[in-house]
Amino acid sequence: MSASNDSTRRTEGLEARPRAALVGVQLPGVSDAEHASSLDELERLVTTLGMTAVARVTQKRERLGTGAVLGEGKLLELASHTGGTGVVDRSVPRKKRRIDADDVDLEELEEELDLFGDPSDSEVGAPSTLAPAERATVVVVDHELSPRQARNLEKAAGTEVLDRTSVILAIFQRHARTREAKLQVEIARLAYDAPRLREGGGGGDRQRGGIGGKGAGESALELDRRRIRDRIAELRRELASISQEDAVRRARRVERGDTVALVGYTNAGKSSWFRRLTQGEVYVADELFATLDTTVRRLQPQTRPPVLVSDTVGFIKKLPHDLVASFRSTLDEAREASLLLHVVDASDAAWREQLQVTRDVLAEIGVVAGDLQAERPSLVLLNKVDQLDDATKEALRAEMPEAMLVSARDDESVAEVHARVVAFFEASMEEAELFVPWKQHGVVSAVHESARVLSEEHGEEGTTLRVRAPSLVLGRLRAQLV
Repeated sequence: MSASNDSTRRTEGLEARPRAALVGVQLPGVSDAEHASSLDELERLVTTLGMTAVARVTQKRERLGTGAVLGEGKLLELASHTGGTGVVDRSVPRKKRRIDADDVDLEELEEELDLFGDPSDSEVGAPSTLAPAERATVVVVDHELSPRQARNLEKAAGTEVLDRTSVILAIFQRHARTREAKLQVEIARLAYDAPRLREGGGGGDRQRGGIGGKGAGESALELDRRRIRDRIAELRRELASISQEDAVRRARRVERGDTVALVGYTNAGKSSWFRRLTQGEVYVADELFATLDTTVRRLQPQTRPPVLVSDTVGFIKKLPHDLVASFRSTLDEAREASLLLHVVDASDAAWREQLQVTRDVLAEIGVVAGDLQAERPSLVLLNKVDQLDDATKEALRAEMPEAMLVSARDDESVAEVHARVVAFFEASMEEAELFVPWKQHGVVSAVHESARVLSEEHGEEGTTLRVRAPSLVLGRLRAQLV
């Protein structure tokens, strides 16, 4: 009886989730496989946000429609899933504007006239055959929309419209845990919302301006935008203060030992690898952007000197520029790392595109110079190979001979990656002899903490240690002994 009740509750929970219709435009240069992969990713995004994708409406076009993204026929198809009219309401007056005949785009003008329909029609759009409970309650578009496109699409679909950027921002906002992550997401959200503010019902009402109330003052819309600018400036000042503290901590970590940063596409398995390599507890889930905050732990089993591993936020194609800019301070962990562990989901058909997206974002924030191998040493982990057959694995080995085919679920893979990381830092170590006088004997503990001690001999005047360590660490130890 209880099992039946649990099943009923789960079913009711799924039915209560918002139902989303996905919209995608296949532009020139985008293959069918890439287009399908992008929509699959959009479906994972809306699922992460708590929605259920119930329909897809796609169209091949030379460009996004300036009026409402899609053409007339596809708008009607979309309306059949949402219960809308399929056309933009022509009763809403548009501002009169002077048109220069030389500047008219006939294709765009024809499209816009089609969208607004024929005013002689008493009923426009095919009525939806779906019951109200089966209709999509939100439309999610796999592109960034202008305010005008979003408004027109809302009128045609008769429901709320979200673009890809707003969905990503909503997920980031939901998953942000630390103060830094919340500040970063709020800055990106405000930057996204500012140009999309609409004039309220009063429209032309203005606040009294100037001394004595003279002057035009500010409209309500202008006042709202100024408040957003002021709020963004305030948040950036607070974020800069936090970033300064993080920079000091990173500098101390670099002094103590070598650093490794896990980078890659969202949901590629970075947090799973972080947990296996450090035996640390971090949140791991099969959803996009499960990790937003950078976590740093020591590589386990421990090495001397210690190797520090950091887990960073994942990337995604069409990642909002403001979001990349806001998370620049968080991604400094990757910039300061001695080695990048680039995790790739080899079981995803679009892994090559995801690899390039990550390279592009890393180049944008200054971690690498366009090519992942150009300036920063890196090791590519083709992850989740336990989901692949032998033929696919062999093809991957031939295509990416320098990469490691691994799975975070496989103990042998974990041991192999651990050994490769240790070997990388071993190659850059130097062997040296340090003499520590008795009056400075406290330095001996620092030597044991930050270097590998090969031998230790005590004499009448002090202790002689034979050590292996990176040149940076040796230089710091020698400076302490001068």
